[in-house]
Amino acid sequence: MKIAVLCHASAGGSGVVATELGLEVAAAGHEVHFVGAAQPFRLSGYGGMHGPYFHQVGGFAYALFDQPYPELAAANTLTEVILEHGVELTHAHYAIPHASAGLHARSITGKTRVMTTLHGTDVTLVGAEPAFRHTTGHAIERSDHVTAVSQFLADQTREVFGTEREIEVIYNFVDSERFTRITDAGVRARFAHPDEALIVHVSNFRPVKRVQDVVEVFARVSSEIPARLLMVGDGPERSRAFDLARDLGVIGRTQFLGSFPDVQTILGISDLFLLPSSNESFGLAALEAMSCEVPVVAARAGGVPEVVEDGVTGFLAPVGDVDAMAEAALRVLRDRDLYLQMGRAGRQVALSRFHPSLIVPQYLGAYERTARSG
Repeated sequence: MKIAVLCHASAGGSGVVATELGLEVAAAGHEVHFVGAAQPFRLSGYGGMHGPYFHQVGGFAYALFDQPYPELAAANTLTEVILEHGVELTHAHYAIPHASAGLHARSITGKTRVMTTLHGTDVTLVGAEPAFRHTTGHAIERSDHVTAVSQFLADQTREVFGTEREIEVIYNFVDSERFTRITDAGVRARFAHPDEALIVHVSNFRPVKRVQDVVEVFARVSSEIPARLLMVGDGPERSRAFDLARDLGVIGRTQFLGSFPDVQTILGISDLFLLPSSNESFGLAALEAMSCEVPVVAARAGGVPEVVEDGVTGFLAPVGDVDAMAEAALRVLRDRDLYLQMGRAGRQVALSRFHPSLIVPQYLGAYERTARSG
């Protein structure tokens, strides 16, 4: 099958999932064409004669336009890819602009089916915004097939948009061969001393991620035991988190690594993962940590409980309760047996529930059904 993939290029969860899935689908023998404003960051180093291929969406500056029109530009590039390569299915990751662009290209060409995967903020944040509500709802209703990355998100979509249409739940997955425990003490020594607990947070530093809570929790933990914090990612809340770390006196034990591409190495040497988000449709970074045998302390929000089992692979606490999260973190880090038990349980969950061999066939089945539905 010939498949076009529309996705964000950033390090956010939707872009990661879209890229990883596209690579898996290409490895299964399908022809995959990524279409986007920039090459997805996890696509770097892949590709060749047999793909996957990348097609960059062009820009256009014209005085009459006060702002760019990403949906129209993406639709135009996608139309060219469909006509030139005979694309049978377009997989849009995010309702807008990607599903809307896919629907536009379908209308122009009459030659592709559109499958939309909802990832979270396209429904809970952007989609719920009055300026985009009708557009998002139209993209969901008119797509040939819709999937969501958690049951929470599927239910939330039906509630927000009042739709009764079928939404298939297909969970995210993790490459457990790449995301695995690293026992090389030399690698870990680059970031922490042997007697220090290494705590990590990975996100796009948007307000919903509550990165200042990460710093608050770490300040409490590091006042009790030797510890260091690695902040991986970048975004609008980075400066506030940095200032808070300085104000709380923990800036010397905190490193802001930016958009660190080798996140599997950071997770592979870490001892605890913090995810205090006020809303997560799934929590892919938490799953990647679990695959590396890293216990997770997270806020009980959105689809996180579908990934992190409280008391088994980590601990869940109310959103904003930094005291409870710090207490949970200390409980894990002070109890070696509990730490190892939770780490092994997390790895087992990654292997038994979220392995590519289990999830990718669900997407391939959805592709086949969607392509035949026309």
